[in-house]
Amino acid sequence: MLNRRRFLASSPIFVAAALVCRKASAAVPKAFDWDMMPPMDNGDNFVKWMVENRGEDADFLHQRWERFRVLVANKDVTNDANKRAFLLTPRERFVTKPNLSRAYDNAFLDIGFGVTISGPHLVGRMTTSIDVNKGDKVLEVGTGSGYQSAYLSHLTDKVYTIEIIKKLAERTRGVYDDLIGEGYSEFKAINTKNADGYYGWEEAGPFDHIIVTCGIDHVPPPLLQQLKPNGTMVIPVGPPGAQHVLKVVKQQNPDGSINVARSDIYNGRIVPFVPFTKLEGDSIKGTHNGG
Repeated sequence: MLNRRRFLASSPIFVAAALVCRKASAAVPKAFDWDMMPPMDNGDNFVKWMVENRGEDADFLHQRWERFRVLVANKDVTNDANKRAFLLTPRERFVTKPNLSRAYDNAFLDIGFGVTISGPHLVGRMTTSIDVNKGDKVLEVGTGSGYQSAYLSHLTDKVYTIEIIKKLAERTRGVYDDLIGEGYSEFKAINTKNADGYYGWEEAGPFDHIIVTCGIDHVPPPLLQQLKPNGTMVIPVGPPGAQHVLKVVKQQNPDGSINVARSDIYNGRIVPFVPFTKLEGDSIKGTHNGG
């Protein structure tokens, strides 16, 4: 899930040089299954279990555990399903080489193409707020690095994600495919598409949940239409650079009528996102604000 920023170092040459390609030397020792639960009681127990069962780097695992402790204390993840999803998702595989040492910082990190990987606290809180369960169909608007959908694939086996930047969409699909080849079978649940996310993914809908990761001054009608009755959406809404992250619930009344309820997952705190850009032909031009 990605906020978008502009960086000077976002040329294709920089991106190609910076992309992390850390393929495991062997397959993941234990394939993912829905009963898989890493220890949550102790950092050393967690690291030992993950090394034995997932074959991951102990240094990054210690960093993941320390960030996990802060996420829990801050109530950004509040249930076992999201705690598990955070602990099983190798965030370091979705950042660029210059930012490997900061993979678990609570910060937006440049991944090239003028976009960033969102901080772990924001990812945790937005995802926890919509209460994803196995079997739910979830749409993410703004694939970016791929981290958000990787996290979601530990919550449900039906993940759909749209990225507007073609080269980034292709690169991230390649990251998923490499990880699947290494044994991260859970990522087979992730379906990717290069398109303008404002219009959703109609042929794949309707969706139980939708996560939008770029700021806009209204809730896109196509996304609301593709949300199931009693479904939930989390979306940053407001003027440029001053959005509130809203949880939108499409409530169906006993008579069949629909009511849309909104609440602020940060209780009024402003969280700046860059605008929800739009496609005109094959080019990204302007935004969907005022739509």
